[in-house]
Amino acid sequence: MDAQLKRGVLDVCVLAAIRGEDSYGYKIIKDVSPFLELSESTLYTILKRLEEADMLIVKSVEHAGRLRKYYHITDKGIKRIEEFKNEWKEIMMIYSFIIKGE
Repeated sequence: MDAQLKRGVLDVCVLAAIRGEDSYGYKIIKDVSPFLELSESTLYTILKRLEEADMLIVKSVEHAGRLRKYYHITDKGIKRIEEFKNEWKEIMMIYSFIIKGE
């Protein structure tokens, strides 16, 4: 898969993983693991990029005597998921054209 396309897909997958409730790194990896492989280092790069793009808000909460970062999706992040869904419809139409007649 093209690196840019994969990057965009991973970003949206992470956003979708926290759409329903705030989450933290390990839980995000656990939630997406049935669908794709995501390393911890890749996840934290994605989370930082999404935070810088104002698609996530990060807050630190004490848990078991340590600080844990929780990620909350913003309206901009939700909008990105909706944009992706519309873009994917177009990609699927192109894909159908390409495989037509095989």
